[in-house]
Amino acid sequence: MEFLSTAPLPSIAISLLVVLGIAAIFLRKKKKKYPPVAGTVIHQLINAVRLHHYMTELYRTYRMVDLFRFAVYTVDPANIEYILKTNFPNYGKGLYLYNILSDVLGDGIVAVDGEKWRHQRKVASSEFSNKVIRDYSSEILQTNAVKLARIISEAINHDEAIEIQDLFTKATLDSIVKVLLGIDLDTLSGNEEGIQFSKAFERAFEAFIYRLADISWKMKRFLNIGREAVLRKNMIVVDKFLYKLVKSKIETIGNSEDDQPYLKKRDLISTVLKTEGD
Repeated sequence: MEFLSTAPLPSIAISLLVVLGIAAIFLRKKKKKYPPVAGTVIHQLINAVRLHHYMTELYRTYRMVDLFRFAVYTVDPANIEYILKTNFPNYGKGLYLYNILSDVLGDGIVAVDGEKWRHQRKVASSEFSNKVIRDYSSEILQTNAVKLARIISEAINHDEAIEIQDLFTKATLDSIVKVLLGIDLDTLSGNEEGIQFSKAFERAFEAFIYRLADISWKMKRFLNIGREAVLRKNMIVVDKFLYKLVKSKIETIGNSEDDQPYLKKRDLISTVLKTEGD
């Protein structure tokens, strides 16, 4: 107080301005920059029918806010490279996303972080760098592309309406399952077992996506109601199909007396099981 009573007012004012100026510069340097907020999860739900169009009409990089957190969306190539390559370890899924993903994807590479992710990444990277796997993948993609083109061509010739998104989904799933698991779902040709698995996976995937916007999904899972009941029901079909396939492949590998069968088994799971067995 004695200082305030004796010091000249202009000197005090100047000192305060200098301190405030230094503080402002310091805080500006330290302040984190965030992408603009483009909306909330409510906006995403309102535009659910045209969600992909809605999201791409916004900024190149932006945030969507929900009740407890926000998510950053970006289509900027520089940001994508930074997240997926330059500084990838800093962008893990974390426990929040793992809890959402694990009921559908288990401890797969898409759902996990850390050592589990590194191990699966190493195995997958090693196998997909294999020329046999690359050639096999190209062969499968070309085969299903021809099937898809034939269906579209026939529809045009007969002046029939087709659901193009459904056909693209079937072609993609047929290709992925053939490359990874070595079986023909053949949903493009109407295979009943393949269509049953495809529909069950699609329904389960759709149900689990809603977890991102539903803060009460854990309660619904516990009570087995709503979309969580749909998810559980369809995952039973998916798990039964996949476990049966994996069991069959393990038995085939265990019963083989030489390596000749593997020359014809070029899918990823057969190659990985053979490698793990060796």
